[in-house]
Amino acid sequence: MTGSRSGRRVAVIGGGVAGLSAACALAQDGYAVELLEQRPYVGGRASSYLHPGVGEVIDNCQHIILGCCTNVVDLLRRASAEDSILWSNRITFLEPGGRKTVLKPAALPAPLHSTLSFLTAKALKLQDKVAIARAISAFLKGSRPEDDRSNFADWLRNTGQTQRAVEHFWKPVLFSALNEDPDRISVRYAAKVFREAFLFSAEAGRMGVPRVPLSEMYGQVAAAIERAGGKIQLRSTAEKLCHDEASGRWRIRTGERVEDFDTVVLALSFEGLRRLLPGLPDGAPRARLERLLAGFSHSPLTGIHLWFDREITDLEHAVLLDTTVQWLYNTSRIQPERESMRDGHLIELVVSASKSLVPMERQTIIDLAVRELSLFFPAMKDARLLKAAVVKEVRATYSIVPGLDALRPGPESGWPGLILAGDWTATGWPATMESAARSGYLAAEAVSREFGDRGQYLVTDLPRRGLMRFLP
Repeated sequence: MTGSRSGRRVAVIGGGVAGLSAACALAQDGYAVELLEQRPYVGGRASSYLHPGVGEVIDNCQHIILGCCTNVVDLLRRASAEDSILWSNRITFLEPGGRKTVLKPAALPAPLHSTLSFLTAKALKLQDKVAIARAISAFLKGSRPEDDRSNFADWLRNTGQTQRAVEHFWKPVLFSALNEDPDRISVRYAAKVFREAFLFSAEAGRMGVPRVPLSEMYGQVAAAIERAGGKIQLRSTAEKLCHDEASGRWRIRTGERVEDFDTVVLALSFEGLRRLLPGLPDGAPRARLERLLAGFSHSPLTGIHLWFDREITDLEHAVLLDTTVQWLYNTSRIQPERESMRDGHLIELVVSASKSLVPMERQTIIDLAVRELSLFFPAMKDARLLKAAVVKEVRATYSIVPGLDALRPGPESGWPGLILAGDWTATGWPATMESAARSGYLAAEAVSREFGDRGQYLVTDLPRRGLMRFLP
């Protein structure tokens, strides 16, 4: 640790992925970092906790990363936690009755690496494949500035997508990834996710699922911060934040404790920042942020955890077609080392953009999930449900609506020494753990500039492969 940097005190408010990324990068670069998190665990919206109803640790909802998520991967590398991810190069689509379609790469140059499995996909008819190929050719041309003002529903109609193509391809691939209905998805971000995950390279499209509970995985990042000399303060809420004009420092009150910092990173959700704004200095920066934050909204996501007395499938994960439930994760297979700690075989189901489930009662959702699983897996006939948990994340993600880019601020807040981070800031990515990690690294770079340093933490994208090297 350099003496000059160790004397520069940085507070990071928020222990989600954005805050952890900023704190880890800065602490490992020698800054005196203190992270404040109001919960008793880290991870933010990507966290796990002991559910009192089932007596087991569960994730608030299943999270995945892709090979193109270079900054999340780098964050785990910093914490020596790369083995926390189980990687797969295939996606299995299941139709009611059990028929499978598997998309996987072959030894062809990008963007043709998944062509063979696509052409033989049983879940799609010839007219569906022709329509999808037409849409992919549009994505190959890149993203235009006006795409941020267009919605994906109109784009699907304009490219002549069949209903089956929408339900069996675009819905599980993009509606789920962006956690929104198509009329509330910016075409720019639909193109961004599809190009990164399916076209640029086979490596970029790998799917990674955490092998441990989320807070345990990100707890390793917190441990790395402490090893680098940083401090982690859990159950610590920043109740008041004010700027001392004389010293140029920021004063944070947490309970009875008051401390001064040279720089503060606000690694909060947009609604969390909105709650803190009234206590910040009046003026143009506050008015600007109030205007920008007013344009953000949420989209819900629901996780359904089911413990059965037996294994109902040997698949690690799958897309379920033509049902309310969209994704299945076989947690007992993904986390086999934790199986002895469980009462039964755990299956987790995910429903993205789950607006219809929010008002439903818990038992109604469980009955729906069990009924839909029975459409795919014969073993359900004899399986007995031991217990269940339903987690409704009403504020799971921000909605990546057309035109939102104009409202996403960069890391500079407008106040000296006050930096913004969060997946909702201007990262070029939608609401994902990758966007959060990128925002944390961008915030760390902004902190470095505040001190006249030139720290660079953002990790570059994976290189394009094959023919994609020559396309826009």
